[in-house]
Amino acid sequence: MSFALVEAAGSANRPAVVGVIGCGNISHVYLRTINDSPFLKLKGCSGRNHATNAAQAELYGGVAMSIEELLADPEIDIVVNLTPPLVHHAIGRRILEAGKHLYNEKPLTHSLDEARDLIALASDKGLALGCAPDTWFGQPHQAARRAIDAGLIGGPVGGSLTMASHGMEYWHPTPEFFYLQGGGPMLDVAPYYLAQLVNLLGPIAEVTALASMPFATRTVTSRPGPRREIPVDVATSVNGALLMESGANIAFTISWDVWKHRRPSLEIYGEKGSLACPDANFFIGGYLAPEKAEYSLADGAWQSCPGQGEESPRDMAYAPLGGPRGLGVAEMAIAIAEGRPPRADAELAFHILETILAVDRSAREKVAIEVRSRPPRPRPL
Repeated sequence: MSFALVEAAGSANRPAVVGVIGCGNISHVYLRTINDSPFLKLKGCSGRNHATNAAQAELYGGVAMSIEELLADPEIDIVVNLTPPLVHHAIGRRILEAGKHLYNEKPLTHSLDEARDLIALASDKGLALGCAPDTWFGQPHQAARRAIDAGLIGGPVGGSLTMASHGMEYWHPTPEFFYLQGGGPMLDVAPYYLAQLVNLLGPIAEVTALASMPFATRTVTSRPGPRREIPVDVATSVNGALLMESGANIAFTISWDVWKHRRPSLEIYGEKGSLACPDANFFIGGYLAPEKAEYSLADGAWQSCPGQGEESPRDMAYAPLGGPRGLGVAEMAIAIAEGRPPRADAELAFHILETILAVDRSAREKVAIEVRSRPPRPRPL
């Protein structure tokens, strides 16, 4: 249903021609999604490593190019920036200066000043600027949004959000950058949950947080190896509260220091009942098995939110990859054709970045921090 929701969102006269900069681990699912979308056509694979570019081009089609060649190609409409977060601004600026629409992997940039610069440049040039995550496009997340909009649980008054795992070093082949400045679970994983929270309830107004770094090093056990110790330079456990502009008070835990837990991913508590939302890190709500958004009224039984059919084989084929990441690029191509902002736009990405940086500041200064940006709730699919 994730593909179907996006494909029903609009139309375009022709597929947008896409180039990708950054052919590392995450590029596999993006390139596959691009090839599966009728609104996109892959042309260029680029990045620092020509051998990797060539390997991805051979697997998924397109042409291995240098960054300079890709940016100079007049056929390419949209460039997807999958480079490491610390160079999102530098590469993103080059893309926009070349006159290409830009879709960034999250986070938008590493600082608010860099984000403002990209937003201003895109506006000056009349270019679209979109940003992951797009997992909240998935069927169960949109069903939860419809439940909120329909008032099934009444006005939201509170909630809880949890993302807790034991980090990246057991599965990612090169996890070092996750634990250095510019990494950490808030910048890397929290955007999925914060985007869904804003989709459901609107913008965040204030944050309070505590953070810790229990381990100075982590042991990498992922293949192909070798087993090694890597340094940690960021907080890996963060707890706090998010006060929404609507008045809802959300408790949150984001951690890479937890082996197992039984806490729900995201729940919203309303005047009349409660809403249980699937894991926003995945389009289908779960890693391999689809989850449904559910609600209960008062102390009644849990029941499935309306309008949730079975996930299609097309979507389920992406389950081992976390879902069809890159559908935001397809939706942006539709938005460009229709002359409107994309749903996963820079205004939303800026707000998420500001919230994450406010959480970091709150933890360091031991004070509540105001979040000043106020993006509109994204249009539902």
